[in-house]
Amino acid sequence: MRFGIISAGEGSRLAVEGFGHPKPLVPIGGIPMIERLARIFLGCGAERIAVIVNENNSETVDFLERLSTEIPVDLVVKSTPTPMHSLMELAPYLGQDRFCVTTVDTVFPENRFRAMMDEFAGTPFDGLMGVTPYVDDEKPLYVNVDSGMRISGFLDDRADCRYVSAGIYALKAQALDVLKDCVRSGQTRMRYFQRQLLESGMRLKAFDMGQVVDVDHVSDIEKAQQIAFQQ
Repeated sequence: MRFGIISAGEGSRLAVEGFGHPKPLVPIGGIPMIERLARIFLGCGAERIAVIVNENNSETVDFLERLSTEIPVDLVVKSTPTPMHSLMELAPYLGQDRFCVTTVDTVFPENRFRAMMDEFAGTPFDGLMGVTPYVDDEKPLYVNVDSGMRISGFLDDRADCRYVSAGIYALKAQALDVLKDCVRSGQTRMRYFQRQLLESGMRLKAFDMGQVVDVDHVSDIEKAQQIAFQQ
């Protein structure tokens, strides 16, 4: 199985707040976030890991080139307008079976991710989408599920939703055809892609990742440290 990491943002909020390194190199337990993800993926059986990095982020590019001597990384260096366009750039590297993609700043308990990958390996669903009951996003995407965690909608408003998207997508390769259609039609946000997956008839199940945080601010780093090592 292939894995992907979207890391093409500029991390401008961290820079404004005085953090001196690019966002992908924020240390979690003494390990840069991007390396932590890569090693978790490797431990889950990753054949290869595709990573897209902003072309202005030479420090992270250099770091990944060194890391690629021990971890099978396919590195794409390109600035993109949105995460959905970043995913499109990674598509050729994600294989023709199943893949899992997340954003570099998504920090989750490692044991929950391993459990998600174990379920994904045997699920009859077309995809598992990581969700969290912990709302830590300025504009969260709410996920409506039934009693069996089957997803029926991705909503901008809470309604009666218990969960929000955690930005972890484990999908069958057919999802990449949906992605291409979204980009061609001019859609620009990942939430539209997720809605289109349902519209296309793909059967999606939510997986509760527990507490998840996106590292957007310096204040998020301490929260991420605590979450990463939860059991």
